[in-house]
Amino acid sequence: NLVPFIKRGCQVTGVDIAAIRIEQAKAMFEKNGWKGTLIAEDIFKLKELTNSFDLIIIHDVIEHIDNKEEFLKKVSLYLKPNGLVFIGFPAWQMPFGGHQQICSSRLASNFPYLHLLPKSLYVSFLKCCSEQEATINELLSIKQTKCSIERFLKTVKKANYSILVQQLYFINPHYEVKFGLKPRKLSTLIGKIPFLRNFFCTSCFYLIKPE
Repeated sequence: NLVPFIKRGCQVTGVDIAAIRIEQAKAMFEKNGWKGTLIAEDIFKLKELTNSFDLIIIHDVIEHIDNKEEFLKKVSLYLKPNGLVFIGFPAWQMPFGGHQQICSSRLASNFPYLHLLPKSLYVSFLKCCSEQEATINELLSIKQTKCSIERFLKTVKKANYSILVQQLYFINPHYEVKFGLKPRKLSTLIGKIPFLRNFFCTSCFYLIKPE
């Protein structure tokens, strides 16, 4: 996410609660001679970055956050005046909105809409596929913190942000790199139908600003 900005000469900072991700990023930065600040920390505990950024990128993150409203309020503290926030996430009800692709079982990892099963059936199926306890717990955590389009819009409003840009995708732009699929925007008609749109939207892109 940061590389395009680095190549354009921007000052970048990366924050992740998982120390291993920051270590991987540092190794990549060193290998390529990139400059930037990389911090392994819980975003809720950071204080030194107040009023620091013109743009904050939150990509494939908010669906893992439990208290989304508090999270967005915290993020706004790190923005400069007139700063913007980009958020991208998969709609919960889309075929792989539960992140079941992390499963080791080929059946489970390629089973669309598996995450929409009731919790007890979901766990039973994962155990039948011999998934490890850590993987099952991670998938249940995502099921708990799930983010539909409707939930996101309500959260944005409660956190006192306004939406500047909304773009819903039928084929996620990142699938071009992963699977060789050309990006396709979601039909405008389907995109206007609450709840139904979640089943067809593989990625939701938003540009928001604190009011």
